[in-house]
Amino acid sequence: MTVTANKIELIQIARAVAQEKMIDPSIVIEAMEDALSRAARSRYGAETNVRAEIDPRTGETRLWRLMEVVESVENDAVEVSLKAAQKQNPEAEIGDFISDPLPPIDFGRVAALGAKQVINQKVRDAERDNQYNEYKDRVGEIISGLIKRIEYGHVIVDLGKGEAIIRRDQQIPREPLRQGDRVRAYIADVRREPRGPQIFLSRNHPQFMARLFEQEVPEVYDGVIEIKAVARDPGSRAKIGVYSNDSSIDPVGACVGMRGSRVQAVVGELGGEKIDIVPWSEDTATFVVNALAPAEVAKVVLDEELERIEVVVPDEQLSLAIGRRGQNVRLASQLTGYEIDIMTEEEESAKRQKEYQERSEIFMKVLDVDDMIANLLVAEGFARIEEIAYVEVEEIAEIEGFDDETAQELQARALEWLEREQAELDARRRELGVEDALLEIEGMTLKWSVALAEEGVLTVEDFAGCVADDLTGWTERVDGEKKHYEGMLEKFRVKPDLAEQMIAEARRQVGWDADEEEEDTEAEA
Repeated sequence: MTVTANKIELIQIARAVAQEKMIDPSIVIEAMEDALSRAARSRYGAETNVRAEIDPRTGETRLWRLMEVVESVENDAVEVSLKAAQKQNPEAEIGDFISDPLPPIDFGRVAALGAKQVINQKVRDAERDNQYNEYKDRVGEIISGLIKRIEYGHVIVDLGKGEAIIRRDQQIPREPLRQGDRVRAYIADVRREPRGPQIFLSRNHPQFMARLFEQEVPEVYDGVIEIKAVARDPGSRAKIGVYSNDSSIDPVGACVGMRGSRVQAVVGELGGEKIDIVPWSEDTATFVVNALAPAEVAKVVLDEELERIEVVVPDEQLSLAIGRRGQNVRLASQLTGYEIDIMTEEEESAKRQKEYQERSEIFMKVLDVDDMIANLLVAEGFARIEEIAYVEVEEIAEIEGFDDETAQELQARALEWLEREQAELDARRRELGVEDALLEIEGMTLKWSVALAEEGVLTVEDFAGCVADDLTGWTERVDGEKKHYEGMLEKFRVKPDLAEQMIAEARRQVGWDADEEEEDTEAEA
């Protein structure tokens, strides 16, 4: 078979397009075959099942029509009877397809334009797939590119093989970015979208700073020094917690570098953002003290259950510990993951005295004892009636001035009061109309159910409609000032993760999770 110049040219064009767009040549050939099929259908009829094939070596083009073998023909454009099919192929059966070769066609102007559009679309789709596959596994890396244009504050970056965007909220505040500048950024997300893959970059992401240190500090790159935590106020100040796996290497000194050269390189990239390098510690209290530097800390009281920590500082250190507009304590809280309350020694003393007095009064009232016994219990660390009711009797008897008989009597009174309280709470719950099933949610207590009922939450379905903030409280800025909204269970110091867990259990009980899964499945389809 002689190969004509036109056929050779067809293959050459396919290879040239594939090379230019950096895609597989077979994708271009497939696009051409699809374009030929559509053009042939416009000539032989839209219903006709026409297939085209191009030999990738010779450029030879073949067209054929597929006909389904049926018992009774209803549409002779796409169906053929079993008897007629068996004349062509004796082994044909119902459900098989018979192919009839078609003569080559000459493209008209309209057909040629249509073919061109099909090929262009297929090539664009292949380019998008390549681009998505190129960057989807690079999330978390730093990449550089040229600023192509700026649209409504969003920066479009040319990466060479595609475009990326740095949205306005992902830029460092007041940073001058101009068209034509080269910029480095952190790949925060890559999504497949109808108009092509979207690559989202960020310059204010905390991990952007961590990756910059990885590039500037060889010990971080090699894994000798670990970056344990990062907190940023982009464009202003940041804190980074570092730890050395080698006791002979100072992690802070290594990150600072000779005369501050390493940290200054990072500061320069971040537009002058001040960076506090904090030594990380497994001991939370020590890490919090380090994170609050340069302020000096006199005392730390840690509540691991609620992930809160009270920090006591000298009066003259208060403003330094809090920082300008609360920046220092806010960054320290982000870095450690603990909510930090800062108070002076005088404030801490007044708070402890108030707590001591309140607990003593509760013990005097509930246990029917004098102030001396109540004060002894508080001084030994008892804070709640439940602790006295359920602790070992020996622990109470060991208190100076107490004996076994006194300890047993105090515990009996505590248990009696708790039983009475439970009965009163249960009666109140029934009076308010709380559904019994609400108490079956793991973690729910009678006290909590009554508090919820007083806010109108009576059933599992009511509870399922809540969010964690409804229970624990939340703070938002109103007219430039912070305003705190109290949660229904805030006075019980319910942790957010427990609140979310209980709400999730309620939603499972009422079947909302199943509905959401069905909606997600339909959306994906």
